[in-house]
Amino acid sequence: MSVPTDRKFLGRLSLPERRYLANALRTETVGGVLLLLAAVAALIWANTLGDSYESVRNFHIGPAALGLDLSIQHWAADGLLAIFFFVAGIELKRELVAGELRDPKAAALPVVAALCGMAAPALVYTLVNAVGDGSTAGWAVPTATDIAFALAVLAVIGTSLPSALRAFLLTLAVVDDLFAILIIAIFFTSDLNFAALGGAVAGLAVFWLLLRKGVRGWYVYVPLALVIWGLMYNSGVHATIAGVAMGLMLRCTTHEGEEHSPGEHIEHLVRPLSAGLAVPLFALFSAGVSVSGGAIHDVFTQPVTLGVVLGLVVGKAIGIFGGTWLAARFTRAELNPDLAWPDVFAVATLAGIGFTVSLLIGELAFAGDAVLTDEVKAAVLIGSLIAAVLASVLLKLRVRKYQALVSAEERDEDEDGIPDIYEEDNPEYHLRMAEIYERKAAEHRERAQLAGASRDGADRPA
Repeated sequence: MSVPTDRKFLGRLSLPERRYLANALRTETVGGVLLLLAAVAALIWANTLGDSYESVRNFHIGPAALGLDLSIQHWAADGLLAIFFFVAGIELKRELVAGELRDPKAAALPVVAALCGMAAPALVYTLVNAVGDGSTAGWAVPTATDIAFALAVLAVIGTSLPSALRAFLLTLAVVDDLFAILIIAIFFTSDLNFAALGGAVAGLAVFWLLLRKGVRGWYVYVPLALVIWGLMYNSGVHATIAGVAMGLMLRCTTHEGEEHSPGEHIEHLVRPLSAGLAVPLFALFSAGVSVSGGAIHDVFTQPVTLGVVLGLVVGKAIGIFGGTWLAARFTRAELNPDLAWPDVFAVATLAGIGFTVSLLIGELAFAGDAVLTDEVKAAVLIGSLIAAVLASVLLKLRVRKYQALVSAEERDEDEDGIPDIYEEDNPEYHLRMAEIYERKAAEHRERAQLAGASRDGADRPA
């Protein structure tokens, strides 16, 4: 006999959480469209003017004395993506202290779903390469989800998901980012320079101390962040880890008199820079690969690239959906009655879009083989495209249901700035609505009288 529960999986979000989600995803959607345009531009540039593309992205710039004489592509991957991971660190911190992950019971389901959504693609990739005698070095490539690209797909196909599904997708992506960060830190760390690593840790300690003392001013933190990043890069640990560490140090809870926490405020300032500039530029200098018929044929015949495609398309969908179903079953969490399990499967399929972090891990996994690196990138692009098309079809099948749910979530008949669905237990709301309906009723009675008088006059004989 099951124990009754009031917990609902994909249930209604609190109003503050819904507002935060809407603001965050609005920026990510715009960034996702720019990311999509950058990827298309890279493909066109690389396949029409390949020599100039290679010349630009391999052009070196930076102070060699500091160990930072890097190519443009390298600056984009190690430098600009540090901004992306800084925002990811803030998102993770906020989710842990004020968002969906603060309650262990509520967090269990999306965390299990995200973990299964990373383990299954890695397993699919490993099996394909074990059978096909390929390289297992790229097992982590299909494990990542790109939230910005997923939202861009939703924008392009004109589908707006209910807030519960959007929150589930965002939470998946946040947990996904956390484990991607751990994978990069653990499996893609080269020979350590302990002096530089010690300097980076000391810099992070100063950063934390300044935050604790309430020191303000970008002119303090930006130079310090650049020093920490440079030291982390020279330490052998991937430089983006510096961004994550600084993001996690920000306070994401509000004190008395604060409307927004410092973390949320800084995220609001930096997210447009990350989504609108850093990530699209990374895509521009990383996504330029050959898309000839032969290259596409190779993607589906070589075990490494086939493993990436199947990991993203099959592994992600089965992993997230299976993990979600099992977690819901064992925690006895009831699914929101307004949604159905096919909705979860559609979102799981959408999570197979693994663009930004998958490209980064592909570069790290096959750093010594430029040809295989480009083939893996092509596999990421093709796998993400297939996942996007499949998800679009599945989501379009339910688009009318989503439109009705979104309309109900956004309805604000009393025009007080709060959606009506959040005021159902507020007596003042019902009194305001009664006044509104009484005014409308009086207006319609008056119109009825005027219409009746007009008709009577028309019916009288001349």
